[in-house]
Amino acid sequence: MTNDRRNRVAQWAYDTRGVLGRFHLWLEDVEESWHGERAPTDHAFVGESLERAFIAANAVTALGTRLFGRYGEGRNADKATVNRVKKDADAVSAYALSEALWYLTRNLPENHAVMVSLGEGLMPKAGETPEMGSNPQLGFGRVYARPQVARFLDRCVTRLLNEPGYEWPAFWHEIQAAGLTVWGAAVDTLENTSRFAKGSPTGALTVLHLFDQPLRVARPYEGYMGNLVLPREVVDQAAERSILIDFLTPRSLIMEAIAATYPGIRPDHVHVWTLGGASREHRIGRLWSEWRSLGAHVVEDGWVVPSTGIPAFTESGTYAPVYCVGPSTQDGEPHLFICDGYSASAEAMQAASLDPILGTQTSMCLFSSRFNISYEREHRLMRLDPDAVDYASRLDELAGQPVDRATVEVYRNNLREARAACMPVTRRTSTADDFFPNKEWRVLSLSSAMLPDPYTGIPGVDQVGDDIFRVTTRAATRAGMVDVALSLRLMEPVDEMRMVFSPLLDRFYAGQDYRARAVKISDSGRIRNELQTLCSEAIEYLPEGRMVVRFDAVDDAVLAPDKKALIREVLAWYRRVHPIWFRWLESD
Repeated sequence: MTNDRRNRVAQWAYDTRGVLGRFHLWLEDVEESWHGERAPTDHAFVGESLERAFIAANAVTALGTRLFGRYGEGRNADKATVNRVKKDADAVSAYALSEALWYLTRNLPENHAVMVSLGEGLMPKAGETPEMGSNPQLGFGRVYARPQVARFLDRCVTRLLNEPGYEWPAFWHEIQAAGLTVWGAAVDTLENTSRFAKGSPTGALTVLHLFDQPLRVARPYEGYMGNLVLPREVVDQAAERSILIDFLTPRSLIMEAIAATYPGIRPDHVHVWTLGGASREHRIGRLWSEWRSLGAHVVEDGWVVPSTGIPAFTESGTYAPVYCVGPSTQDGEPHLFICDGYSASAEAMQAASLDPILGTQTSMCLFSSRFNISYEREHRLMRLDPDAVDYASRLDELAGQPVDRATVEVYRNNLREARAACMPVTRRTSTADDFFPNKEWRVLSLSSAMLPDPYTGIPGVDQVGDDIFRVTTRAATRAGMVDVALSLRLMEPVDEMRMVFSPLLDRFYAGQDYRARAVKISDSGRIRNELQTLCSEAIEYLPEGRMVVRFDAVDDAVLAPDKKALIREVLAWYRRVHPIWFRWLESD
């Protein structure tokens, strides 16, 4: 190893020591591959040292999930087994990233905090039944900071959730008046969970987007958003001819703008990546037909991505394909890759925030949580007033048929949740800018591959020696991109490392006697954190930082009855034996 490399490893080891120490890992090597004009002197808004720490946190999450998240154990299994594997994988990934964020934020400046604004996992996705959500996840309101700052922000979040009249503008004003800097985050700790659980060879990622301000989100929220991602020059070319390009623009006009931007491009050389599958046909089937009628190639499962040579997939994974958006030349002829369709709200926001990095322009359109209305009418539904006298009749009109009362109430609740969360319900379409309180914003985008990614070419977790694994993370800012490969050595036997990456409550469920182990004051914070990750929809936040867990609100398919019973027993024991440390926990 050269002196330069030795010095680089030493610097990385120092800057990431909190994360590596927490997970009993030793840094063996670091490789950095710079893209475009980004140079080693360019760093994200968080600063050089913290950027390395965030990269390590994301990489460690990918490593722990790949090794201990039951990868492939749902292959050829029944739906209930697949669902259980997914829950376990999501639990490992959410726990690992949460712990990593807690340890790295000990080095934040004293008046800084990281707050999760959007997270994946609150709702079932296409093809899943309601009992299959929610998944363990990092969602709205999770705060990582030094204790005094964290307590202040926790109180503000509790008021935002519970206090009538205390809305997002008051929350934002209070943060500024206190002189705090809050970095917002959009998180998906395990992108493509189903593929991971079923043992698919590609696609699983940990994705963390960190912003220099919190997103304008006021409640835990996950829904769907239409999103169209094009090269910025296509949108600019159309604007020169006074044509507005957004998600609701007829695709024929978009194809005309593409032809004007890239003279000579053949329609079948326009490759449109969009979610596929029968469950999506009601919502975007007309979109597929529109592109095909124009001669475009709608990307199908198994189509080999030219830049990486890895087959694409379309049943999930709307984030990573955005890295492919743009023109290319194949066999001397121009080609163009674009993304269209819809995605979950956290993924949509993550992809849209790549615009200033990739030179793209993303237009988003708020969708409901249901799949029964086609996209060109659904945006009108999301702008209805759920409390209007004629709400039900207008819904009938948009649906093109009478809507049963139960469904009317589902849509009504969906609209109310979107409004309460400050989603852009009054806008026809939106961009990333609409989610920030300030007009100017900065982003640090991190994606770590557990398995090879078809769209970026990032390799998955590779074993490169005895107990040594290489994990690659792409870190992107407006200054450019760098791929960082960390080679990490497990410092304990595999069985011990499994415990290192396992939540305490999971350890107890696996058989560890919670009454026999040495109890630490940190157990209080860890268990609170785990409850927020494991069953966020069942938590009721009370004044003075207290909470109560309503286990009856959790479906047995989400949390097995015997596991619920054990967790109740564990919480009751901690509350009885350590009442001071667990005074935040109320009996349900």
